[in-house]
Amino acid sequence: MSRSKISKAKFIASLMAAASAAALMAAPAIAQDTTDSRLDVVIITATQREENLQDVPVSAVAMPEDQVAAVFSAGEDVVALAARVPALYAESSNGRVAPRFYIRGLGNTDFDLAASQPVSIIMDDIVMENVVLKSTPIFDVDRVEVYRGPQGTLFGRNTTAGIVRFTSIKPTEEFDARAQASYGTYGTRTFEGGIGGAIAPGIQARGSMLYQHRDDWIDNTLVRGDDNLGGYDELAGRFQVALQPIDNLDILLNVHARDLDGTAAVFRANVIDVGGNGLNGNYDRDTVTYNQGGGNPQSYNAWGGSANIAYDFGDIKLTSITGYESANGYSRGDIDGGVAGVGPGFIPFDSDTQDSIDKLGQTTQELRLASDTAGPLQWQTGVYYFDSAFTVTTVGPSGFPPPATLKHANTSWAVFGQVSYDFTDALTVTGGVRYTDDDKDLTVAAAPVNNVSISDDHVSWDVSAMYDITPDFSVFARVADGFRGPSIQGRDIAFFNPPSVAQSETVISYEAGFKSTLGDSFRLNAAAFTYEVSDIQLTAVGGGGNLVQLINADTGKAWGFEVDAEWAPIDNLIFTGGFSYVDSEIDDNNLAVGICAQCTVTDPLVVINAQTRALVDGNPFPNAPETIANFTARYAIPMGNDGELFAYTDWSYQGATNLFIYESTEFQTDDQFEGGLKFGWARTDGSLEVAAFARNITDEDNIKGAIDFNNNTAFVNEPRIIGVSVKVTN
Repeated sequence: MSRSKISKAKFIASLMAAASAAALMAAPAIAQDTTDSRLDVVIITATQREENLQDVPVSAVAMPEDQVAAVFSAGEDVVALAARVPALYAESSNGRVAPRFYIRGLGNTDFDLAASQPVSIIMDDIVMENVVLKSTPIFDVDRVEVYRGPQGTLFGRNTTAGIVRFTSIKPTEEFDARAQASYGTYGTRTFEGGIGGAIAPGIQARGSMLYQHRDDWIDNTLVRGDDNLGGYDELAGRFQVALQPIDNLDILLNVHARDLDGTAAVFRANVIDVGGNGLNGNYDRDTVTYNQGGGNPQSYNAWGGSANIAYDFGDIKLTSITGYESANGYSRGDIDGGVAGVGPGFIPFDSDTQDSIDKLGQTTQELRLASDTAGPLQWQTGVYYFDSAFTVTTVGPSGFPPPATLKHANTSWAVFGQVSYDFTDALTVTGGVRYTDDDKDLTVAAAPVNNVSISDDHVSWDVSAMYDITPDFSVFARVADGFRGPSIQGRDIAFFNPPSVAQSETVISYEAGFKSTLGDSFRLNAAAFTYEVSDIQLTAVGGGGNLVQLINADTGKAWGFEVDAEWAPIDNLIFTGGFSYVDSEIDDNNLAVGICAQCTVTDPLVVINAQTRALVDGNPFPNAPETIANFTARYAIPMGNDGELFAYTDWSYQGATNLFIYESTEFQTDDQFEGGLKFGWARTDGSLEVAAFARNITDEDNIKGAIDFNNNTAFVNEPRIIGVSVKVTN
């Protein structure tokens, strides 16, 4: 039996065991009546208004609070969201910074700090454009929303794949305090807390913070002593003030900061055999063999602030959102993952590289005018401005490559509008349009390379309709056009190659689906989609020259579907589950890319300028799992009048995934899964919880990415963490 079949069977068996356990535990609950078997209304902000998920004609998911808390309970970073929502994937070769997000298969494999991505990350109404900003720590969060498909009308450029939106808990008049602490294996310690309430008439405030720590736990066999790598310290904080100086005027001020020190990504040389695709005998989760990298250090700090000002004129509301974000930091790594001439395996030469970002400054301004009535017509219009500048430096601390410093600048502005009309009590039609102008510049310091300036503009639009067949069953359809402006990649200047440029990509997406509820206890939503990306931006990374080159393929195509379900069959028991399937394809008869140094390429090969290249027409998008599935279950046994014993489990499944643009035997991962478990005692009012937990409970060793330029190097998932936690709320 193949590893893929074994892995899949193991996942299914584990899932069935979890479900069976939950079902057995549920048996005595029929007589219990302390917790209703009713689902909460899910609120999302897809139209920049708070609305019921079931009333919005878009494929979206809002992760429940218990799932968010479980996912991040052991000090995980934002990449832990991968496969926790159907059609959502994430990975990173940069440790706890610069994550790469994919929705419905569409993303970007570029590992450079100047990379552009088609998935937009929004935190408290501010777009986090740079990849470092996308790694903002997740804490004191009210909800996490995922919007699948282009969202260009209201949310702007660079949303051709979709949006992941985080909304923190806001200050209110009522006093609210909560704190959660945990301790687990590898010295993993976390603390998250928030406190807020009214501090004066018309003034509310909330302060929150996060601390995460893990000891170094990976041994370097070439360094005396144990525990040389793998640890980190993450500290983040947020302070918000809400003001109502006069009637109808609301002001929300937000300042936040983070500080990260730890280990960058840990690369492992030749842990994939030529001709295979699983981890081999060279792999040991607890050890590496490094002679370079300086201990793989990583250090980043960031801060920002925003002002959200809203004035209600009665039937019209004016909103101004101003934001500023800043970041600095660096990562260094032993890129080859071993020692040339020593191993493990054949390593032709050592590679030690450090990338840093300096003086990142991002300014955003949005002005939005929206109707605020109960009539059939709803509308909004606005303008948006974006300005960003930062410097990226690449250097080989051991002497190669020499330092290369590049300054990136990006300015964009847009005007947009959207109208929604209820033609009947059952039928609502929505249409929107957005004009975007996007300009980018690359300035090269002390290098014989010309500076680069590119620009483009585009009109994005979408039309959707939603029809209520019954009060509990609705169907919807949506057509959307999206736009991602041109991109510049200059990292190869450090390796004496010119910068690369990719022209704008546009996407046309079609989707249709339904949203349904059965009473108050069952919710089932589903959508089918197809989309086509013209001039899709791809990044050819690695290969024999370890290059990072932007390219455009003629077309990228994909189709698929996603299903989301939530079920509370009896009191005290709730299930959630989801599944997605994505079939993606690069459509370009002539596109050829560089290939790996020691792997088995299955694509047709051609020689161009004395270099062997792979023809990639028909290949799937890189890092686009065909299938994603997730499952959670929570069951509680009431204990007296004020407490309960509970058990919570969550599982995610990622189907076979091709890691690069070309296809090879080695760089296609088999099916993977991870599970978590939490059990303990809690007060029914939520004021106290004491629990034990485990993340990656079956201790899976999953390949999450690879570096292919001089050996078959890979990096893997987080280890199993077992610990205890305490949560207190007022």
